Amino acid sequence: MPAPLIKISDGQIIFKGINAFSNLDFCWDSGESWAILSESGWLQTAFLETLRGNTVVKSGTVTRPFANQYLSAKRQRKEVASFRDLMAYVSQRYEFRNKFNQQNFYFQQRFNSAESEETETVEKYLSSVQSKQEGPWTLEKVLVLLNLKHLREESLLKLSNGETRRLAIAAGLMRQPDIFLMDHPTTGLDIASRAAFGEIINAIQKEGVQILITCNPQDIPLGFQKIGLLDHTGLAKVWDSSQFTLASRIEKEKDWNWALLQELLPQEKPIHETLIALQNVTISYQGKTILDAVNWELKAGERWLLKGANGSGKSTLISLLIGENPQAYSQNIWLFGRKRGTGESIWDVKKPTGFVAPELTRFFPSNQTCKKVILSGLFDTMGLFKKVSTEEEELALKWMKVFELESLANQPIHRISLDQQRWALLARALIKKPQLLILDEASQGLDLAQRKLFTNTVQKLCELSSISLIFVSHYPEDVPDAVDQIFELPSK
Repeated sequence: MPAPLIKISDGQIIFKGINAFSNLDFCWDSGESWAILSESGWLQTAFLETLRGNTVVKSGTVTRPFANQYLSAKRQRKEVASFRDLMAYVSQRYEFRNKFNQQNFYFQQRFNSAESEETETVEKYLSSVQSKQEGPWTLEKVLVLLNLKHLREESLLKLSNGETRRLAIAAGLMRQPDIFLMDHPTTGLDIASRAAFGEIINAIQKEGVQILITCNPQDIPLGFQKIGLLDHTGLAKVWDSSQFTLASRIEKEKDWNWALLQELLPQEKPIHETLIALQNVTISYQGKTILDAVNWELKAGERWLLKGANGSGKSTLISLLIGENPQAYSQNIWLFGRKRGTGESIWDVKKPTGFVAPELTRFFPSNQTCKKVILSGLFDTMGLFKKVSTEEEELALKWMKVFELESLANQPIHRISLDQQRWALLARALIKKPQLLILDEASQGLDLAQRKLFTNTVQKLCELSSISLIFVSHYPEDVPDAVDQIFELPSK
């Protein structure tokens, strides 16, 4: 029989002070790769953190035989060591530091060519990753495997979401792990990259690395032997990959207070018929063309899907529309009836547009609570830095009531769950009643039930208001029915 790598028996597991599992049994045998499913993304993260030793085991046992030989050798040499030395982990909250080992980035920084150079390049970042043991992974090998070779001299801040995800996986490999844990690793990857992910997994496994991932059912890559379904008891079901079908999953339905939502949404028709007009817009950085002669027009009331492969320039295009890219002044861009660069302030540009992207939460100061983040949408700032009126405070409370965030009003935004963060960001975008809402992979990283609720919510926003919409997603099933036009950027 194969030797177990990690074994959990009758575990009562506490994660972040909350009971996660009441009776968790799990045996990970050598040579097996696992895909872990759940209705709850929080449970998936709790499971991974249990494997990593970052939860409280109130009762039961967790053993990690895979590290026994390594730890024994270290003890004989009287060296400090941990089983974590042999693990790599890619979370959904990956963060990078600048050259001064600080995380004081701001959202606009990636679009300012000089300031974005404060971060390391892809090559320097990967070269700096430290490992506790020798292994097969070289810089060149991971650059090729994760399709990063053409980005080796690129600043980390200039990477797209999908490219950043591939970089995080590459950094994990540079640790030379025996065990590789990944929390929704295909999040942010385009359709082609997700399809190729099974080949990446296969190449990693061939080097003897044991892999366990969390994911949604439709994202299980080829090559995984075991599939498990978590609930609050533990592993509720286990399948061999040949036995699993998408019909095996369980989904839950949820709705908001739609009447209250409608009361808070804009109903009036915008003054300008054309909200966005781009004419031959070309954006380049250091000789590299990101957008090439782009033409696009969006009229009031229209709902568009913005498509494009990772690296096609979607984030750069959006940065022009939300006033974050200084190159907008040299381009033929009209926003809400006014050409950029004709004396408008940055606040004039931002006021009519609500914007949500999953990475936004990284850029709020640590003292910003859920309520403050929502209120900051009234002022288009990354946090609340002024006293608000009673009416504004009451408006924020109504938005928290819509998305069931009242109990989290005074919790720091970084301490609430990923799905709660997204609802807070959506409330922040909508609190000022924008004419245009831009959702850039806004449901990225959410579990199936949460993604379905997000799609339904955006559909309701369109049905109950006059709001125009730009929706970005690599998942066709996440696109609301109200989105009936497509603008696709060509691949590079």
